[in-house]
Amino acid sequence: MNTGTPSTTISRSKRFLGAGVSAASTAVAIALTISALSSVSAHPQQAPPPFTVHVDVIHREAAAKSSTSHDFSNVAIWLTPVNDANQPVAASRTIPLRQNLQIFQRNKNFQPHVLVVPAGSVVEFPNKDPFFHNVFSLFDGKRFDLGLYEGGASNSARFDHPGISFLFCNIHPEMSAAIVSVDTPYYALSDRAGLVSIPNVPDGRYLMHVWYERGLTDELKNLERVVVLSDSTRNLAVLTITDNGDFKLSHKNKYGQEYTPIPDTAYKRP
Repeated sequence: MNTGTPSTTISRSKRFLGAGVSAASTAVAIALTISALSSVSAHPQQAPPPFTVHVDVIHREAAAKSSTSHDFSNVAIWLTPVNDANQPVAASRTIPLRQNLQIFQRNKNFQPHVLVVPAGSVVEFPNKDPFFHNVFSLFDGKRFDLGLYEGGASNSARFDHPGISFLFCNIHPEMSAAIVSVDTPYYALSDRAGLVSIPNVPDGRYLMHVWYERGLTDELKNLERVVVLSDSTRNLAVLTITDNGDFKLSHKNKYGQEYTPIPDTAYKRP
């Protein structure tokens, strides 16, 4: 039954058809959006393959015989972006700081022996021994002294600029470690087999830095080179590093004096 004039009926029909078209368009738009999101979800952007390099550590006294050591770990390699003129360029984003960085004091050792961190990171030094320890460094990377603290306690230091920090204990002269603070998010340490794998490095031009505690300074400097990473270039030839057989990280205590042998019982908690 017609409840209005012909003109009223036509007007209502137009509004109905308009609403239908609008609803149909919206439905199509939603469907296309869902399809696009599903496509992105099904094909997420993949991270670039890691940059990899192998290192061979050769003992200097055995180099003539081409005899290598069995442990090629703790070689630090990091990449800093450079331009076409091989000049450093500012990072395109803030370097993320790693969390929960720790070097334990256990069995009169620092564990791990070498740690690489982005500049600005805080490193914790938990004491896992039943007696007192100390952590200090008088070297250029970070100069600090955490004082004496007992087993079960912890202390920390912020490594706020790039450099190498050699760490010692003011009680136990045999204890040493190194923290390599770098101004780049692209870094790694070699494993025992000599493999270095740095993840998530975008294509581009980088200066590769190499550091090894027992390495020869001039040789390590000569190993620095510019590398250009692309889809087809992600691996580097083997780097050969000479282990300095004469290396000895001799040091005095934090007062610049020779260590005086003191039994651990003197520093045990009563």
